[in-house]
Amino acid sequence: MPSCQLPPPLQPGDRLIVIAPSGTLRPREVAAFEAGVALWRSQGYQVELHPHCQDQWGYLAGKDGDRVQQWWDAYADPRYRGILCVRGGYGSMRLVEVLRQQRWQPPQGMPPKWVIGFSDVTALLWYLSQQGIAGVHGPVLTTLAAEPDWSRDRLWQWVGDRTALAPLHGVGWGGGAVTGYLLPGNLTVATHLLHTPLVPDLSQVILAIEDVGEAPYRLDRLLTQWRLSGCLPLVKGIALGRFSQCAAPPAIPSLDVATVLRDRLADLGIPIAADLPFGHDGPNAALPVGIPATLNGDTGVLAFPDLPA
Repeated sequence: MPSCQLPPPLQPGDRLIVIAPSGTLRPREVAAFEAGVALWRSQGYQVELHPHCQDQWGYLAGKDGDRVQQWWDAYADPRYRGILCVRGGYGSMRLVEVLRQQRWQPPQGMPPKWVIGFSDVTALLWYLSQQGIAGVHGPVLTTLAAEPDWSRDRLWQWVGDRTALAPLHGVGWGGGAVTGYLLPGNLTVATHLLHTPLVPDLSQVILAIEDVGEAPYRLDRLLTQWRLSGCLPLVKGIALGRFSQCAAPPAIPSLDVATVLRDRLADLGIPIAADLPFGHDGPNAALPVGIPATLNGDTGVLAFPDLPA
């Protein structure tokens, strides 16, 4: 996986556009969504909502063609320097399927744009990495207002500066240190991308994964699929974020999440760090996609010492 190209730094006054590549905005999320938009505007950016970013077709934010049109409108318009995703949910895999059928490529002669999201947006971020563009695995608009100040400041600094990204500290499982290209994403979505054209060469990758709402046996099944696929043994290191709402229901025999993760990963003989502050239901530190990083499995630190110019 080659290093991805970073978009130009954002400046106050730059225009950003809001699209919904995945699930539809739910009524209980409207206030959080509006707060997220207001926070981006508070940084001096002009934030515009795509006219169809609050559409609905069942659980999706509009039919595939409508969501694809949002993407085309956002990326083709040179006035916009960045794309903000409304929420996760489900739908970006379908969006990417159509984009691949249309053979979408970044417009020639136009610098890449910032694309920011996580969870279901994983499919879109990995697709962009295949185009050589570094996205941001970070808060969507419905979660941004719940972030602590340090997490929001980290995001603002990264998109506005690109030269400084503080290390993240977790719990080391051992294995020494390794440098590779960071590939963050949601475990469930990433698993469904295995053996599709959206998965890059994993031999130079530090995989950073998180998840929400998956019982321990389902996490076991997902990681076992990675093992059986032959993909997991290829990665250089693994950074584990938060696995929230994943406890087994009461009175049902189960392993706990920590046991499952160690059982399925600790024998790989590579650096692993756990309990890093990214994912759902807590601080979701912004992570670049396709950018060199160093993972120290002994100290539990994920760092970015050699950021591209």
